[in-house]
Amino acid sequence: MSQPQAAELPPQEIIRAKRDGAELPAADIARFIAGLVDGRVADSQAAAFAMAVFFRGMTLGERVALTQAMARSGVLLDWSAEGLDGPTLDKHSTGGIGDATSLVIAPLVAACGGYVPMISGRGLGHTGGTLDKLDAIPGYRAQPDLDVFRRVVREVGCAVIGQTGDLAPADRRLYAIRDVTATVESIPLITASILSKKLAAGLDALVLDVKSGNGAFMASARDASALTKSLVEVANGAGMPTTALITDMNEPLASAAGNAVEVANAVDFLTGKTRDRRLLEVTLALAAEMLASAGVADDRKQARARAKAALDGGKAAEIFGRMVADLGGPADFIDNMQAYLPNAPVVREIAASAAGIVAEIATRDIGLAVVAMGGGRTRPQDKVDPAVGFTALAPLGAKLSKGDALAVVHARSETQAQEAEDAVRAAYRLSNSGAASGPAVKRRIGRP
Repeated sequence: MSQPQAAELPPQEIIRAKRDGAELPAADIARFIAGLVDGRVADSQAAAFAMAVFFRGMTLGERVALTQAMARSGVLLDWSAEGLDGPTLDKHSTGGIGDATSLVIAPLVAACGGYVPMISGRGLGHTGGTLDKLDAIPGYRAQPDLDVFRRVVREVGCAVIGQTGDLAPADRRLYAIRDVTATVESIPLITASILSKKLAAGLDALVLDVKSGNGAFMASARDASALTKSLVEVANGAGMPTTALITDMNEPLASAAGNAVEVANAVDFLTGKTRDRRLLEVTLALAAEMLASAGVADDRKQARARAKAALDGGKAAEIFGRMVADLGGPADFIDNMQAYLPNAPVVREIAASAAGIVAEIATRDIGLAVVAMGGGRTRPQDKVDPAVGFTALAPLGAKLSKGDALAVVHARSETQAQEAEDAVRAAYRLSNSGAASGPAVKRRIGRP
């Protein structure tokens, strides 16, 4: 005699169970997430679910089930029919100031034999977004259809795009609800949001860059470690080999912060014109993790050497130029980027008012200053000004004489430039004995 089937719980009963601290079965989580897409779950119910998870948390099993359900809410990319002769790899950063690593890592890993279908996001709060940077390139299609995405990855080796309507649609709806219900900071929900898009991308391996410090989304070392552990455990639990680096965001990662100015900085990095030390350190460490994790290199040391050779030899820059052209940007962008990138009408140095050593930078305030100039959003519908930002940002430990530049501001008006200058002066603390800038990579979490 067959056993009776357990009744399917309606959304409100799933919410009640989580509210009361129960561990939800994977089937209930999958049904609730499917309801987000087909309309069976109301916004009020999604908000209540998010709040219940915020206060009650989730076990590892629940987090894996939530991530997989969100990934399966749309198209799951499969690269097996594309005839790729290397693994599909990606990295994800939790966001920072002056962090253009995605723009340089995607072509760099492609130059070493990987394929990088990178699905990136826009700015969040005080942090810059990869898609906002790419929007500064005239003609660049950040959200092509999936056929174009597949072709560019196959033919060029990488494509950096935004989330399309076909990929993890449940994440878009739940995130919009979390954003207005004070539940963004929930580690289980952050984990599922980040990883669902990566699972949907059909990756062979993933590397995470979790920022920690006064300019990071997760400022404290404790919170950054907790998020990193959750991301690595859930990704591997869902069958996607993943490692992570915790990196420092107590100062901007590079000397440029903004959109067009960071694109220019990334191109100069790829061509070898200038390379900020900390950006180089993080880029090579992440590239080495990506290549070694998928067996493209025997170990991280060999992988780092291969990445450095591809960077110095110009192959990564060539691939970046091809990617830009194939996604609608100028064919000669690498050689003539200044003819295409928007320029701010007011560009001037912010001079140090006294001599000293840079002892501390309120990094988050640098990001907020970019946002205040229009280089980021305070509301989702805000239009971003790609031209504004800062260059020549002085790093920690820099020895400055009176009149030396703390930074160069790129502004829309003299009034805006003055406000930005005031913000930068307030963000920098000089002393007679400032400490030198420390290592950018703090800790690694994952397989040996």
